[in-house]
Amino acid sequence: MTSIKKDRMAERYEIRLSGFGGQGLIFAGIVLAEAIGIYEGKYVTQTQSYGPEARGGKSKAEIVVSDAPILYPKALGVDLLLAMSQNACDTYFSDLKPSGKLIVDSTFVKESPITDTIFIPFTHIARTQIGKTIVANIVALGSICRISNIVSRDSLQKALVGLAPKGTKEVNLKALNAGIKAAAKF
Repeated sequence: MTSIKKDRMAERYEIRLSGFGGQGLIFAGIVLAEAIGIYEGKYVTQTQSYGPEARGGKSKAEIVVSDAPILYPKALGVDLLLAMSQNACDTYFSDLKPSGKLIVDSTFVKESPITDTIFIPFTHIARTQIGKTIVANIVALGSICRISNIVSRDSLQKALVGLAPKGTKEVNLKALNAGIKAAAKF
């Protein structure tokens, strides 16, 4: 009798960062993917899409993480959804797995279709604590780091410093730390 060994199903974790064009979600997705792939040594894919109107239209970045090679790069069932706008929240919440986490920017998202939502005012934090709303995406990355434990703070910092535009290192690191602190209670 022949014994057939079943291959272990690769553990897959899917993240979608969503909002509107101009919020830096594509950049945040690239930073997160590099932190996980390069510095954490996991298999990772990153895809992105945005509407024809670069600013103001829909924007999303997807990051798929696995402990084995990834055969399909797009999210099939989202484990963590970041919604930086009400439209993104309303559009993408249905793709969340039943055990998935929904994190929203409460500066722009006032209503959630699910009760177990994490509300953090990323844009408000960026404006009041950092002095630049443009880093709300990095504040959100800090919170994702703390809430999901999918990537270490150290790996995220290294990727951010390596990818951030010249002269923005300090403001980006300050934004990242503000996001980690904001998510501490979750």
